Amino acid sequence: MRLLLVEDDVMVASGIKLGLSDAGYAVDWVGSGERAEEVLRGETFDAAIIDIGLPGMSGLDLTRRLRLSDVASRTMPVLILTARDALQDRVQGLDLGADDYMVKPFELPELLARLRALLRRSQAATSAVLSFGPLEMDTASRRATVRHPVDGRQTVIDLGPREWTVMEYLLINAPKPASKDKLLAALTGWDKEITPNAVEVYISRLRSKLEPHGLALRSIRGFGYRLELQEGA
Repeated sequence: MRLLLVEDDVMVASGIKLGLSDAGYAVDWVGSGERAEEVLRGETFDAAIIDIGLPGMSGLDLTRRLRLSDVASRTMPVLILTARDALQDRVQGLDLGADDYMVKPFELPELLARLRALLRRSQAATSAVLSFGPLEMDTASRRATVRHPVDGRQTVIDLGPREWTVMEYLLINAPKPASKDKLLAALTGWDKEITPNAVEVYISRLRSKLEPHGLALRSIRGFGYRLELQEGA
C-alpha cells in the first residue's frame, strides 16, 4: 500500500515514515498542503495521513479541497493528525471528509491498526484476513497461510516485505487483475529506485511459492497480473 504523509514537523514526519516503512508501506512525505495538492493531481495513493496544523493551507482545508476535487484520489481514506483535543476540531475534521483522526502524541501500533481498518473499508473488506481459495493473509499479524484441501492443515508461506506488498495487492483485487503500474507504485516511494522489472522478479518469486498449493499468477498482456486457482485445484 502506498501512503502520502503530509506533516511539516521534520522529526515527527521522520518517525512516522520510519515506522510505516518498517511495517511494509511505501510512504511519500510532503511538508505542506500546497505540495500535497500538487502531488495528488498526478499521483495516486491508497491513503493519506494529514496533520491539521500545516503552514499555509491547513490540513482541514486540504481535506475539504481534496473531497471537492476531480482528482483520482478524492475518495481515498484520510486520517487526520492533530495536537488539538477539542471536540469541535475533531467534528470539523470528520465533517470536512476525514475518515478518522488521531490526537498527538500517539503510539505507532494504534496508527497502524487504524490505517489497516481504513484500508479494509476502502477495499470493501470487513476483516483483517484477506482470502482467495486456500490462501489467507492476516494483515494484522502479517501471516500468510494456505489450507490443505483434504485435512484442512495450514501451511505458512514465508514472504519478504515486498513480496507481502505485491501479494496483498493481488489478493485485494482478486479475482480482478492488478495493474503492473499500481503494483510498482505500491512497492516504491519517491526516495527508492525500483524498476518495472522488479515487479516481474517478485511475481516470479510468488509463483514459485504459490503454485505448489494450487494457485497461479496469470500475466495479462499489457496490463498486469491476476491471482487464479489452477485448473483441477
